[in-house]
Amino acid sequence: MNKKIFGILLLGFASGLPYMLVFSTLSAWLRDVGISLSEIGFFAWLVLTYSLKFLWAPFVDRYSVIGFRIFGKRRGWILFSQFMIFLSLIGMSLIDPLQNLKILALMAFFAAFFGSIQDIAIDALRIEIGDAKEQGNLAASYQFGYRVAILVATSMALIFADLLDWSYVYQLMGLLMFIGAAGALICNEPHNDEIVILRFDAALIESIKDFFSRFGLWASALLLLIISTYRLTDIVMGPMAMPFYLDLGFSKTEIGALVKTIALLGSIVGFFIGGLLIKKISLFNALLVGGISVLITNLFFAFVASSDANLSLLSIIVGLDSFAAGLVGTVNIAFLTSLVSKKFTAVQYALLTSFMMLPGKFFSGFSGVLADYYISLTSLQTGWTYFFYSTTTMSIPALILIILYKKTYAGRSV
Repeated sequence: MNKKIFGILLLGFASGLPYMLVFSTLSAWLRDVGISLSEIGFFAWLVLTYSLKFLWAPFVDRYSVIGFRIFGKRRGWILFSQFMIFLSLIGMSLIDPLQNLKILALMAFFAAFFGSIQDIAIDALRIEIGDAKEQGNLAASYQFGYRVAILVATSMALIFADLLDWSYVYQLMGLLMFIGAAGALICNEPHNDEIVILRFDAALIESIKDFFSRFGLWASALLLLIISTYRLTDIVMGPMAMPFYLDLGFSKTEIGALVKTIALLGSIVGFFIGGLLIKKISLFNALLVGGISVLITNLFFAFVASSDANLSLLSIIVGLDSFAAGLVGTVNIAFLTSLVSKKFTAVQYALLTSFMMLPGKFFSGFSGVLADYYISLTSLQTGWTYFFYSTTTMSIPALILIILYKKTYAGRSV
């Protein structure tokens, strides 16, 4: 393995670690100590920083970090962000959620905010250190590192939380950010003579104009509705997954060792099957298959919630759900890429991904309120069952919109 690929692999690990610690593992910590589902749901808004990163990307592009310029612009931002993430995770580890939940939320926000800045700089460095032929290998190594981070930040963290204490877990996770620092130092940052610093407002307006001029007003509106609803189900239910497993009575070790490991394997298989689907059938047919698979697997969760606790059954359902999520992820990336003009590649893709994530992230903040409401009206099991029925219905609008677009604009390239 050459130095660039290994460095990007380590940076992929550093990119995935803070996201999962804030978006997923934090939910398990909060539920484990008795925080209400409503309050846990609101924590999902912290990762809106990743959806809004296009707003501060021009700032990262234009300026270097004072005190870190010796490492170069990209590596300087990466190392600075990693240091701030480290401090944020250590800060979280020193806080008792039951006593200072707001301060914990602030520390988690800092981890998510600087995590989004780190992602911007890592993406730029990855593009700049390799030529076109190397980008596939660099992207693959980044994804591998990211997936390893998911396993570490969920499975390993949950197992350690059973053996130790949540504060020690987050201290350990903070120390693991130094793996990313090694990755930044391994990569040699080249001088980029081709970079053009555009005024953000001009680039934003022109890219929006281009999108609507290529597809037309009504087709563009329909496409944006599809984008904003397609991932609603899995994004909204995401913050409640860990609390649900704990409410079923499973230990953190059981969740970490079996459920989350199977989830990772299922998602990886889904990635590859999604790629094959796109080649074998049309993109819009692949979108429909992905949407239907998410709808069905959410109904499976409702079945699990209404049944007696069964680790084997839960693992199978989680594996199927993760497979569906992986499939949908691959198909959705291909769909968004097909809509982007080469004139505004970076800005348009950032805008479309933000448009995709923002509705789901906004509604996911109320996921705990919804779960608490159903549980308060009925019982723990029945309440979770109704919750998953509700998230299942969120898949239906996107399916209707996809069919409508396919019938109305069948001749379009996408």
